[in-house]
Amino acid sequence: MWMNMDYLQTFREVAKWNSFTKAGEMLGYAQSSLITQIKKLEEEFGVVLFERWGGKIKLTQAGVQLLEYANKIISLLEEAKQNLLEQMEPSGILSIGTIESIAGFYLPPYLQAFKNKHPKVNLLLQQGICKDLLKGIKEGKYDLAIILDQKQEDPDLNFITIKEEQLVLVAKPDHHLVQFSNVSIKDLNGEKLIVTEQRCSYREIIENLYRSHAIRLEYSIELESIEAIKRCVSYGLGIAFLPLMTVDEEMKKGELAYIPLSYLYPEIKVYLQLVYHKKKWISQSMQQLINLLLES
Repeated sequence: MWMNMDYLQTFREVAKWNSFTKAGEMLGYAQSSLITQIKKLEEEFGVVLFERWGGKIKLTQAGVQLLEYANKIISLLEEAKQNLLEQMEPSGILSIGTIESIAGFYLPPYLQAFKNKHPKVNLLLQQGICKDLLKGIKEGKYDLAIILDQKQEDPDLNFITIKEEQLVLVAKPDHHLVQFSNVSIKDLNGEKLIVTEQRCSYREIIENLYRSHAIRLEYSIELESIEAIKRCVSYGLGIAFLPLMTVDEEMKKGELAYIPLSYLYPEIKVYLQLVYHKKKWISQSMQQLINLLLES
């Protein structure tokens, strides 16, 4: 009897809602059927799984322990099913967390190549800031994340560096600093800076750079969108530090100009990094995408 996975699914749903009524609504079972299944589990294991408390139910200590096993058993069976299916042809959903600049300026050709090869895999691309993406990986919100930040370390996560990316300083083409061949960080004192949102890795890197060289950072505008920042820079509203991949086209067209900041400042280097949990089961589709990005 205990091999009946429906009973474990029922048990997990009742534990999730602490309610037979709600679990029955979610599973499409009558409440009496759920109670019967839970009683059979209790008889099989010889323990009480739920206790009533103030008109509600909650897990006993034995119930808490069984829930851990139930989650592992169900997860393993789902993993086995997915793995066997993917040996035929990759399918399912692959959840990717990334930041705006990577989603807009780096990933599209690789995602297109992946979809052409694996049309049955649905790619769910979600944007956030790097710190939230790493948290999402730990919580299982994303299968993998692609970030642009200084090199990161975490005992629970795997980080794979894909490439180094420059943070470049850009301005309107007629800005007075553009004409120089080598600009020091001290030359930026008093310059209006257009910045990304708070907690963004770019902004933290630049704030630390200014702070370490005792330069007063004067904000002009704070924006969440890279495109909006570029537009404001092109209108002379300030200068901005942005990844090279995001401004390369505008600089070639002459819409933005490069301020040659001295590369004596290694702290402004960032790295494109692929991240996934060390305990994450790597599906065939996830491995295919990782290989595609690393081959680039």
